[in-house]
Amino acid sequence: MKKYYKQDYKGAVEEYTASIKMNPKVAKAYLSREIAKYYLQDYEGSIADQKKALEINQNYADAYFNIGDCKYNLQDYDGAIVEYTKVLEINPKDAMALICRGLTKQYIKDYKGAVSDFTQTIKVMPKLPDTYIYRGVAKTYLENYNEAVEDFTKSIKIQPLSDAYFYRGNVWDAQKNFKAAIKDYYRALEINPKHYRAYHNRGVTKIKLNENKSAIDDLSKAIALNVHYGDAYHNRGVAKINLGQKENACQDLKKAEELGQNKAKSLIKTNCEL
Repeated sequence: MKKYYKQDYKGAVEEYTASIKMNPKVAKAYLSREIAKYYLQDYEGSIADQKKALEINQNYADAYFNIGDCKYNLQDYDGAIVEYTKVLEINPKDAMALICRGLTKQYIKDYKGAVSDFTQTIKVMPKLPDTYIYRGVAKTYLENYNEAVEDFTKSIKIQPLSDAYFYRGNVWDAQKNFKAAIKDYYRALEINPKHYRAYHNRGVTKIKLNENKSAIDDLSKAIALNVHYGDAYHNRGVAKINLGQKENACQDLKKAEELGQNKAKSLIKTNCEL
């Protein structure tokens, strides 16, 4: 455990392995070793240890939860959902299992299932601001915009988090309420000045309002915080085209294409190729 707390995970695995050799019937030793393996990104080894722990105690909810996390990292999302569900069969009010299952469902675009899990979480723990954000995002994907705004607003009332303002801004933008969107992006950035997506989205909204110079400032700040942000290069290129700065715009658009933004290709063809 001392090696684990010093982040010497390889050393911790060695010690836990020695402990298991002395007494292979202690479930906690397998659970401890699997956590060290998890941090070493040995997810398959971590799962194997969890299964050993479950052979000793089938009701070890933590083991199912941790297997779920490992399967998520292995991109086995359906398998992760199965494991989180096993946790909930043991304890239906396990908030973390509900949240993780909901986030996994959201990742595979089962937004209705995600909303259901986040709603159950809120019943168990109604004062978690993040859960309202998660549910609001799922409702946004379902285009239930009014309900999404209500969730983000509830989250803000509990605790004014940057992401709540950011995602509420996205909903205002989707509803073409651009001034309200920009106001929320400003609030998000007041709380977290390094929220590069808020700079980006505020810049994009400003382009829609034909405020291209100000948009370029925002998009440049987004790029300064994340130099690999392809969308920001693409949209800064759009703003520069709107201002007649084609040469500089082409540099941004080509960088966006290098970063995998295929939508930049048509603009490059129209504006940059002789």
